[in-house]
Amino acid sequence: MAEALALPQGACDCHTHVFLDERHYPFDPARHYTPPPASVEALAQWHDRLGIDRVVLVQPSVYGRDNRALLQALHLLGPARARGVAVVDPAVSDDELDRLARAGVRGVRVNLIFGGDADALHHTARRVAPRGWHLQVYAALPVLAASMATLRTLPVPLVLDHHAGAQAAAGERQDGLDAVLDLVASGRAWVKLSAPYRASAQPGHADLQALVLRFVQAHAGRVLWGSDWPHARPGAAPRPTDVSPPYDVDLAATLQTLQRWLPDPALQRRLFTDNPAALYGFDD
Repeated sequence: MAEALALPQGACDCHTHVFLDERHYPFDPARHYTPPPASVEALAQWHDRLGIDRVVLVQPSVYGRDNRALLQALHLLGPARARGVAVVDPAVSDDELDRLARAGVRGVRVNLIFGGDADALHHTARRVAPRGWHLQVYAALPVLAASMATLRTLPVPLVLDHHAGAQAAAGERQDGLDAVLDLVASGRAWVKLSAPYRASAQPGHADLQALVLRFVQAHAGRVLWGSDWPHARPGAAPRPTDVSPPYDVDLAATLQTLQRWLPDPALQRRLFTDNPAALYGFDD
């Protein structure tokens, strides 16, 4: 494993998942893939080794709206270290939102890759807006572009997963990218530099450098980093109920590459520490 450069104090991995013992935390029968186990202990060990102090756990699609595994992980990691992004019914009760807030949840995710639509965006945003939470949107770039009129009017901050669904191989002039960059530049949306293997066509993800720099240049205060640990790979198995092997990822090498692209220590502090602290309320 390559040695990562030193990370700033309070560095945060803003996009991870856990997949706990299925006997106690069963997967959704309608899931699109089945990941191998990924424990809270294994996640913490990886972060300790890399010098990552904080983490954001994101509810994965395989659990549907059952957030019990997410809540258990937040409990084990504790409020000084972890925040969560849940998945909820748009008609979720205040009592349930209160329970999620006490556990450390600070946003909700709407997945437009495996279902979800503009109505879900509207209804979910209205439910969580009074709490100051954000709406995290997982979608391909063309879907984000087609939804831009809706996204601009939502009463919550937005977080766009995985380079906002952009693809490095398509070049810098991708349809919809300028609209997403404008949304980021306005301060309305944050973008996660996460899961580079979903966007890159080259070893070491060298083809992503130009895209990463465009997001940073649009608004350095609205860019986050996430590992996407444990690097689930939907579709890698013949059937959704068969276990899909994850991507083989060297997180230290990935971090080293990103830090080489963004060598300014002040910029690295914004990316890894200050931006996550502001969005997820670590310093509250």
